[in-house]
Amino acid sequence: MKYSYKLSDAIHLLAYLVICSDCDQSSKAIAASIEANPSVIRSLMSDLKKSNIITGRQGLAKPTLTRNPAEISIFDIYQAININHHLLHVDPETNPKCIVGGNIQEVLGNVYSEIEQSAQQKMKEISLQEVVDQILQKNKDK
Repeated sequence: MKYSYKLSDAIHLLAYLVICSDCDQSSKAIAASIEANPSVIRSLMSDLKKSNIITGRQGLAKPTLTRNPAEISIFDIYQAININHHLLHVDPETNPKCIVGGNIQEVLGNVYSEIEQSAQQKMKEISLQEVVDQILQKNKDK
C-alpha cells in the first residue's frame, strides 16, 4: 500500500514559512527541509495558493500566509491539497453471495463515514499555530 505524505509535507511547508520567515524560502530550500524534490514543493504551493492559504509571485522566493497561523486549521490545509479526501477505503471486490461479503461494503461505508467526520472535526480544531508552537517547544527542549 502506498501512502501519501502530501498533508504532512504541506503542513511542514507552512510551518517552515512561519518559523523560517527570515530564511531562504525558495522551493529548493523548503525541499531541502522536507527532503523532497523542489517540483513537489512548487506543486504543493500551487494547491495552497489556489485555496488562498498562501500568496506569492512566480520568480519571487517569498511566499506568505494569507492569514494568521492561528486562523489556519489542519482541515483547511487538508482541503487545499490535491489528494483523495477519504481517509479509509472499503474493498469494492467482495463476494456478494457471502453474508459478510454481500453486506460489508455498505456497513463499513457508514462506519468509515462516521470516523472520517470525527477526524475532520478534530482537524478543524487544530491550528497551524499549534503545530508551529509544538515544533518550537521540541527544539527548545533539545
